[in-house]
Amino acid sequence: QLTESGGGLVQAGGSLRLSCTASGRTVGMNAMGWFRQAPGKEREFVAAIGWSAGDTYYLNSVKGRFTCSRDNAKNAVWLQMNSLKPEDTAVYYCAATGRVTYYPAYAVDYNYDYWGQGTQVTVSS
Repeated sequence: QLTESGGGLVQAGGSLRLSCTASGRTVGMNAMGWFRQAPGKEREFVAAIGWSAGDTYYLNSVKGRFTCSRDNAKNAVWLQMNSLKPEDTAVYYCAATGRVTYYPAYAVDYNYDYWGQGTQVTVSS
């Protein structure tokens, strides 16, 4: 089970930090990812982090603004979002996969087995 928190309303240029905690079985988890879905749009990959090595991958439009990190002992990942833009407005989901071990497979949503409930991020202009 994945539980997210940290969404909210922020002005453009502001920051938010999303958290995702995994409970239950986490053995065999290879990576955790962040996806987002804006109204009327398909869900898109935002970031991913390898569970063992901590390697990170990002959507081009968020590189340099978003940072994904994890704490294995706490079974937690975070998405620090800085310099937010109105186009970042979406519901953000964290997800976990044990089926794939490499990028770009981490960027594909159907490779993920477990999903959080989603948290709304709204950036006003």
